[in-house]
Parts: sequence; C-alpha cells; structure tokens
Amino acid sequence: MEIKAKRGDLLATLYWTQSIVERRNTMPILANVMIEAQKSGIRVTATDLEVGVRGGVDGDVIKEGSITVNAKKLYEIVREVPNDQIQLKRLDNDWVEIRSGKSVFKIFGMDAKEFPQFPQFDSSGLTTTPASTVREMIERTIFSVSTDETRYSLNGVYIEQSEGNNVRMVATDGHRLAFEEKEVGQLGLTKGVILPRKGLSELKKLLDSGEDGAVSLGFKENMGLVAKDKVELFMRLIDGDFPDYTKVIPVGNPNIAKLDHEELLRALRRVSILSSERYKGIKMEFANGKLSISANNPDLGEAVEEVDAEYKGKTIAIGFNARYLLDVLAVLSGDGEIEFQLKDELSPSVIRKAGVDGYLYVLMPMRI
Repeated sequence: MEIKAKRGDLLATLYWTQSIVERRNTMPILANVMIEAQKSGIRVTATDLEVGVRGGVDGDVIKEGSITVNAKKLYEIVREVPNDQIQLKRLDNDWVEIRSGKSVFKIFGMDAKEFPQFPQFDSSGLTTTPASTVREMIERTIFSVSTDETRYSLNGVYIEQSEGNNVRMVATDGHRLAFEEKEVGQLGLTKGVILPRKGLSELKKLLDSGEDGAVSLGFKENMGLVAKDKVELFMRLIDGDFPDYTKVIPVGNPNIAKLDHEELLRALRRVSILSSERYKGIKMEFANGKLSISANNPDLGEAVEEVDAEYKGKTIAIGFNARYLLDVLAVLSGDGEIEFQLKDELSPSVIRKAGVDGYLYVLMPMRI
C-alpha cells in the first residue's frame, strides 16, 4: 500500500477517529485506525465495536492495499509534519513509513485482516434531513441521559417514529426527562430504539463541523447508521427496554408561571453559588407576580434573589437541583419566556420555552 495526500485532508479525517478508538488493551487493534487504498479512493476507519466512523480522504493511490496503525500516534505525526504533502507506504512486516519534506517516520502497524469489519450499508437507502434539526434534537436531550451504568437502558436516548414524518427523542436519568419531537422523515422504525450516549456525542461532533447541509439517517438490524459528506458513522443500539415515558409526563398542571429566560438564568447562576456542592439544591417560591429563589448552606451561607414572574395561582415553595435547571436553560438559549407548569411541592413540574414547539422538560422536585 502506498498513498499521497495533503496534510490538511488526512488530518481532518483522522480527527474523527481520536475519541472513538479503544484505549484499553482488551483488543490492541482497536487502538488503531485502518487505512485502505483502493481504486475508488482512500478511506480511514476506526471503531471500538460499539461506535465506528469511516471517512474518505482526497489523495493519490500509488499502490492498493490496507494496513492499521496506532490512531493517536498517526494523528500526532500528521499534525506536526513540516510539509503539506504526506506519503504513507506499507513496508515489510507491517511497518509503515510516513514521509513529509525532510521528515521520515517508521511506525509499527498490524494486518488489516484482524480489524473488525465496518457494517455495509447503502447510503441511498437512508433518510435525508437537515443536519441542524438532528443536531438540535441531540443537544436538547443528551444531557438528561443517565450516567449510572447499572441502569443500562437509560444510558442512551430513546428514538421512535411518531405520526407522519415526525420523530421523537427522549432521555431520562430518573430525576428529569427531556422530550423533543420534530419533523425528520421516515426512518423505517417499526418500534423505538435506544441510541448510546457515545454514538450520539460523536454524531453531534460531526454535525457541529462545517456547514449544516444535510445528514442521512437510518437503521439496520441492531445498528444506527449515519452519513454526512465523506464521513459514515455507525452505532450499535442499546439492547434493552426504555421505560414508558408517557406515564412520567404530567398532564394538566394548573399553576403556570412565565419568566424571562435570561433573567432567570442569571439569577439561578448567582444563587446556586451557595447551594450544596453535591446536591445543588435551591428553593423556588412562586407567589403572585414574583418568584423567590434561595439557597441555604450551613457551611457557606445563604443567598436570596427575587425575579419578576407572570404567575397567578396558589403559593408553591418547591425544591429543585439548580444544575438540572441550568442544563435545560442552556440548551433553550435565546430571548423569550420560560414557562413552569406546577402542581404542588411534591409533584414533577413541566418546563417549556415560548416559541419552541415540540419540546418539554420534566423535573422532579427535591426536598430542601
């Protein structure tokens, strides 16, 4: 195998592999990327068996073939070489020579036959939708995914086909739930599936790069498949049953409070400074025309701030985790009003943003 490519093109593709490669030594080859040189072009692939990415590289194929090399070291070498032109050549005994200008590196590789196969899928069979739509849905739900590995089915975002071309994404960690429904298209889902946090994080990173454009999505057996520009990504679905989220979403909470988004966000940031480091508990007291936010920490002190609110209903004093509130306000950024739908001090509340249809956030209260 022998190829020539521009440093920037190769570096851009290697970038996608860095957070995917397996750094534990369960299978040494998973710390490598596979480089394939074929008549159809140059491809770079990385996987940890749960998530995989494959990207195309513009360049010249001098001799066809394939090899795997350490992903981290190859990335560092390509990043530091002096010239814009790079030549990679496979030598005897799976060694790889990297030349650029007056620099020559030789690193040990491994036979590509040992590398896990990338799932075969036809991108023409996927559903194409605006990348900005999918990115927004991931951003507004992934922060609510559980990090408790014993609750395996909550370690990802649940996705299901709704009415027509609408798609729902739901995430919960047992203390809060984020729900988003948007028009995405027909994904071919006969039932809901759970996408892993790591796969969605890599997908969001891909969607954040470059121009928005379009992204193609689909599912095949136990895989979620994505294609954008020259990059293909797959993620193995989480095998488990997601809880019935419809039973968690309150209906008809009668007490409605409307507050300015930015004013509430700034007040929460200030008051939460004196909340407990571990639990971040704050008290929010809703009364006619105002909201009082307070934190009391025996080791540090106390803070109180009053915020104007459009609120008519019974006085409710309810405790929340400030970090959970700050998380949702961060992803609902921009001007406008935040709406709290409350029932009482012990029941879950619903949070919505004016002008953001199809999204809601359910937050369980905490004892203060």
